[in-house]
Amino acid sequence: MTEPTDLPTDELTGRIDLRVGAYAIVHDERGVLLAHWHDRDRGGWTLPGGGMEPGEHPETTVVREVREETGYDVRVDAIIGVGSIMVAGVDRLAGPGPDLQALRIFFRCAIVGGELEVEQSGSTDDVRWFALDEIARLDRVAIIDEGLAFAGLALPGPAIDPTWK
Repeated sequence: MTEPTDLPTDELTGRIDLRVGAYAIVHDERGVLLAHWHDRDRGGWTLPGGGMEPGEHPETTVVREVREETGYDVRVDAIIGVGSIMVAGVDRLAGPGPDLQALRIFFRCAIVGGELEVEQSGSTDDVRWFALDEIARLDRVAIIDEGLAFAGLALPGPAIDPTWK
């Protein structure tokens, strides 16, 4: 992982791809709702959410992504944080490529309908509720730690390395 830069935009053109995503913290008496992400030979538990479509509002993105990945309909209650990471020169699908800046917008959401359902033929292959102490023991993507910190939900034990997984 590399640190963000303050280089002028024209110096970065073609060197950094930007991906904006919206992610949900859904926490109630059942625990925290997580989805299991997979990409070829990598994967781990993550927050429900994902990349914005061109022209899409971030709140629309998080509602759509939660529905696709979990089967639940959610209401957005609040934006709770914005994070950004830089990932060094890897095209996640094709090998070497430009650096990636991932801008992540975190929302506190509540379930208003739907039923727990695993996404079919998408980027996730499981969805479950977990207690915080269970999350601390999971093979998880660092975005969980970042989102839970914004939500004021501390995991027991040390945080994981926040590099792209």
